[in-house]
Amino acid sequence: MIRIVGQAPLKATVFEMERMRCNACCQMFTAEEPPNVGTDKYDTTAVAMIALLKYGTGVPFSRMERLETQLGIPLPAATQWELMEPAAGSLQPAGDELIRQAAQGGVVHNDDTGMRILKLVRNTPEGKGGDGRTGTFTSGIVSIWREWRIALYFTGWKHAGENLADVLKQRAAELNAPIQMCDALSRNSPKLPGVEVLLANCLAHGRRQFVDVAANFPEECRYVLETLGAVYGFDAEAKQNGLTPEERLEFHQTNSAPLLDELHKWMAAQFAERKTEPNSGLGKAISYLQRHWTKLTLFLRQPGAPLDNNIAERALKKAILHRKNALFYKTMNGARVGDLFMSLIHTCELNKVNPFDYLTELLRHEAELKARAAEWMPWNYRDALSPSARPAAA
Repeated sequence: MIRIVGQAPLKATVFEMERMRCNACCQMFTAEEPPNVGTDKYDTTAVAMIALLKYGTGVPFSRMERLETQLGIPLPAATQWELMEPAAGSLQPAGDELIRQAAQGGVVHNDDTGMRILKLVRNTPEGKGGDGRTGTFTSGIVSIWREWRIALYFTGWKHAGENLADVLKQRAAELNAPIQMCDALSRNSPKLPGVEVLLANCLAHGRRQFVDVAANFPEECRYVLETLGAVYGFDAEAKQNGLTPEERLEFHQTNSAPLLDELHKWMAAQFAERKTEPNSGLGKAISYLQRHWTKLTLFLRQPGAPLDNNIAERALKKAILHRKNALFYKTMNGARVGDLFMSLIHTCELNKVNPFDYLTELLRHEAELKARAAEWMPWNYRDALSPSARPAAA
C-alpha cells in the first residue's frame, strides 16, 4: 500500500529550552537540547533541497521564498543564496573531478544557448571576451566515458567549442582523439592547437530542414524522412540488441549505408536534372545535407559515432529553464555556482542517481571529498560511505 502526503520543501523545528535561576546563588541553568539536534541552523539536507529546486528544477529563489512564507516557514531569497555560495565552494572538488574525467570520454557532445549576466552586460570593459564580443552563453557538454555520462555547464562569453577545448586540455596524452558530436555551426568546434577531435554533425538537424518544408514539398520530403527514419530504426535495433560499437558499425554498414547511398544520389539528381530549384526551401535543405554529408554519416565509418546531438540539447533544457524562470544571473560568480550545481545534478540524472542524496552526502563529507574526489563521483560515492552511514537504498 502506498500513502502519499504533502509537505513543505523545507521544515523548521523550534526548540525552546527552559531556563531557571537558583534563588540562592542567582546562577542560570538552561535545559539541555535534545540529542542529535546538531549545531548548524541549516542542515545539509536543507542546502541540498534548495540547490535541487533552484538549479535542478528551475524554481527561482523568490518563488521559493513565497512558497515557504505561505507555509509559515519564512526563508528570504538572500538567505538561500548565502547557503548556496559556500556550499558550491565545498562541492568544487567534485566539479573539478567531473571535468577531468569528462576529458577522457570517447564521445563528447556540445552545444550552447544564450544566457544573460547582468554585471557583464552593464560593465562594458569586463563584459567582453578577448575578441570584443559582448554576448554571453551557457555551453552544455555531455561526455560519454566508459558506461558513465558526464554533464558539464559553462556560462560566460566563450562559445561551446572554446569551452570544450578547455576541457580537452586535461585529456590523457595516450588516448586517441574523441568523437565530437555537434551541429554544423563552426563555433561548436574546438579551435586550439593540440586539441584534436573526430567531428560528427547532428543528423537530426539535417532531418529538421526537411520537416520545416514538408508542407510545400510533400513527396520529396516524405522520401527523405522515411529514409532517415529507417536509419534511426536500425540504430534503435542495434541498441536494443546490445551490440558493441564494432558490431553496431557493421550493422549500419550493412543496413543503413545502402539507403543513404541512394539518398545521396537522389539529392545530386535533384540539382543535376533541374528537378529542384537550389534557392527553394527544398533546395536549401538538400544543400545542407550535401555540404555536411561526410560529418553527418561518420557513424558509417567510425565505431561508436552517434547519429545526433539530442543528448546535449536535452541537457541545455536545464539552463533554458533557469533562463525562463529566473531570467538571468546577476554576476559571473552566480553563474559559476549555477554551472557547478547543474553539472552535478544533471550528471546524477544521466546515471540514474538520486541527486538529493548525492548532494547531501557530499556536503556531509567535505573533507573526504577534498582529499579523494575521484571516490565521490555519482556512480561510486556510496562505496566511499562507511557501512553505517550508507542509505538503506544502497
